[in-house]
Amino acid sequence: MRIIAVGRLKRGPERELFDRYVERTRPKIDLVEIAESRGSAQEIRRKDASAILSACPEGTIMIALDEGGTSPDSQQFSTMLETWLATGKQVSFVIGGAEGLEASVIDRADALISFGRMTWPHMIVRLLLAEQIYRARAISAGHPYHRAARP
Repeated sequence: MRIIAVGRLKRGPERELFDRYVERTRPKIDLVEIAESRGSAQEIRRKDASAILSACPEGTIMIALDEGGTSPDSQQFSTMLETWLATGKQVSFVIGGAEGLEASVIDRADALISFGRMTWPHMIVRLLLAEQIYRARAISAGHPYHRAARP
């Protein structure tokens, strides 16, 4: 699995927590950081899209994090992730930068996922995604990390 993200996550508590979830997750999660572009919003999205699409070769299952995507609960996300992993293909999650994702990335994506209608800093989204991937794998393994609400 890979997380392809625009920008660089610097040292600090967010990076430490991100690393903690990544180190615990199997299969391993690789982080591909794309340098932040400069220019107008349109130029930035175009440059970011080119780099993102280059990092997702044909055959890769690409999941874009986008506010227009579905908002699965953790159980649903776990099922989705297991389905993608069962294909044996590379699974890549894409997080855009401050200007968002260009339409070419959205069009290429096999699925769109949203962490809700609120706006999140893209660096925090990395942490949220890493935790949800870890949680999804724990659910699949029957690990007690995920404590689902009981009726």
